Amino acid sequence: MTAPHPNEDPRGFLEHLYQVAVRRALPLHSMGAALPEPPRGRTLVLGAGKAGGAMAQALEALWPAEAPLSGLVVTRYHHVPPRPAGLPQRIELVEAAHPVPDAAGLAAAQRMLALTEGLTADDLVLCLISGGGSALLTLPAEGLALADKQRINKALLESGASIAEMNCVRKHLSRIKGGRLAAACGPARVVTLTISDVPGDDPSIIASGPTVPDASSCADALAILARYQIEVPGPVLALLQGGQLETPKPGDALFEGHELRMIATPQQSLEAAAEAARAAGIAAHILSDEIEGESREVGKVHAALARAVALRGQPFARPCVILSGGETTVTVRPQPPGTPRGRGGRAGEFCLGLALALQGQAGVHGLAADTDGIDGVEDNAGAYVGPDTLARAEAQGMKIASYLDRNDAYGYFQPLGGLVVTGPTNTNVNDFRALLVL
Repeated sequence: MTAPHPNEDPRGFLEHLYQVAVRRALPLHSMGAALPEPPRGRTLVLGAGKAGGAMAQALEALWPAEAPLSGLVVTRYHHVPPRPAGLPQRIELVEAAHPVPDAAGLAAAQRMLALTEGLTADDLVLCLISGGGSALLTLPAEGLALADKQRINKALLESGASIAEMNCVRKHLSRIKGGRLAAACGPARVVTLTISDVPGDDPSIIASGPTVPDASSCADALAILARYQIEVPGPVLALLQGGQLETPKPGDALFEGHELRMIATPQQSLEAAAEAARAAGIAAHILSDEIEGESREVGKVHAALARAVALRGQPFARPCVILSGGETTVTVRPQPPGTPRGRGGRAGEFCLGLALALQGQAGVHGLAADTDGIDGVEDNAGAYVGPDTLARAEAQGMKIASYLDRNDAYGYFQPLGGLVVTGPTNTNVNDFRALLVL
């Protein structure tokens, strides 16, 4: 996979780095070394996440053909990769909605709990967990309907809450997340293979940690709901206040003998992209794989750094690539009645903030994209910003501030040809951002 020349095709070069980062996170490249030995009994596979289809196929390809293997994995609609010729299907794959859950995800979660019945100490449960599992594996707590979970989930997504805050609430409003799936698997041994999509790679946050202990509390969930003014039904509020929806905690005996093995992380993907840039003769600098905050503001900070490099050669010399990852947030702004709803996700909003702050800075090119290939709920992975982005938009009468006001990154970059469209990548290590300063 040869990189386009950065001076001749800056956008192509940045898209190449993105593809390298995605490829590093594909399950087939990283799962083999993490697999346990087959057990004396049977092996049950349970899983959820946007990488679920690719993880299941990788396991089917790597697991001994003579060893029993069966189970159920749920992934996002249209995220099941084409099946390789000659690969028998031993794990059932179902699809459900993300980021707002639906009845298909509810049915999958119910079936998973049913599959855990009758497990013995001789059995092994392999759990395949990746980002997106929180929405895909939905099983509302007692007194909470699916419609309630949908409303709460949507409100959290639009509130500007961090992924840790959102998943704290989700865990305490669930009968399967926050370690409860592991509890249902006893007395079988549980080995969780996970792809991280969260800052800090905390397994209790990835997909709301269905198989690992949860250190957060009902009081934490209540504080988050109050902070973002999100309502829950009265009976559920009373259960939270009384602590009846508490999750299994670190040190609980139910987790004895269980293991978690991380097979792909955001940092590994950033390092792969940095190596590809250096191989093309461009210095590469990784800021962090844990950057959070409002997407537009993070874009402005990245722009300030890129301008300092372009104008003063500080803190890095030109030419160079500046890389970062993590999970930013978008607070959806209220709009006047009748105003069309803006379209876009975290990566696009980052690029709006970036373009606005760069002000057409010569020699600076930027790309931000979600490594799952879908930015929010649209069909693009992210967007590209070049030195001429603002000028071309203004020539069409497009004022970037108005697009920021209504969170409409898709509407801004589409007519400029700035959308980065890849389709689902079948993995997910969250935000990828790259700035090229020539």
